[in-house]
Amino acid sequence: MLDLSFGLSRRNPPNEIPDTERRMRESKPQTARVVSIASGKGGTGKSVVSTNLAVLRAQQGERVLLVDFDAGLANDHLLLGLAPQFDLGYIVEGRGGAREALVTGPHGLKLLSGGVGRHGLANPTRRELERLFKALRPLEDEFDLILIDHGAGIGYATLAHLAASTTLLLVTSHEITGLSDAYAVYKRGKMVNPDLHVGMVLNRVPDRESAEAAWQRFRDACKRFLGSEPERVGVVPADAAVSASVDARVPVCLYAPTSRAAHALSSVACWNRIDTSRSVSPFFERAAKALR
Repeated sequence: MLDLSFGLSRRNPPNEIPDTERRMRESKPQTARVVSIASGKGGTGKSVVSTNLAVLRAQQGERVLLVDFDAGLANDHLLLGLAPQFDLGYIVEGRGGAREALVTGPHGLKLLSGGVGRHGLANPTRRELERLFKALRPLEDEFDLILIDHGAGIGYATLAHLAASTTLLLVTSHEITGLSDAYAVYKRGKMVNPDLHVGMVLNRVPDRESAEAAWQRFRDACKRFLGSEPERVGVVPADAAVSASVDARVPVCLYAPTSRAAHALSSVACWNRIDTSRSVSPFFERAAKALR
């Protein structure tokens, strides 16, 4: 960094932070960076992207928490080869705390499962979400990065998270139905949070031409009707290694690290917005306020 202090007295200028105050600020613990991951419809491979990103970031030495907010229809635990004893419902029902529900996955990442077959979790009330957000808030002090894997569509919990987020990773297929539903998520996200930074991943794309056509179609629609566009983060090709890794319950970045899909996901995991997705106030506090 350039030193721009030449020619100045070492007394503190009016806008300079005194050394004592600076040390106090630097020593203050920072809350986790939070990235929301969503898609417009099911079947885009969003959870495959989420679980692999969690593993890849944990491989880098980060303390990573993956929260499967596809409540009631969760499958992140299956993709990671885990069998959680507790889930989000355990917390919502007041039967225990968030830390008790965490389970350890590859490279030390932690997973908070959304549970399977819980109808109440699929349509939580405002009070239930407030209780859940309050329980999850302390976890922000214990992790470097929290990835939130949302269910398909635009539910109440997803909108609250998007209102609180600084960063959204939008996962879609190249097909017109996937693009249409992803557009709906992008539109609603920018409506509830104009400052939301959105990155887009095209997943399971058969070839470069299909990826380019899909990106152009999506970008043009966003610019024309919304006056903004997402950042193009990456393209993950259709790859038989992914299907094999799902069957093996091992993320493809570990199951077949030299595969095309694994290479593409590694590139997505390097997205610079993941490193700058921290906000000035705790994420789950903002999400709770967004419910009101």
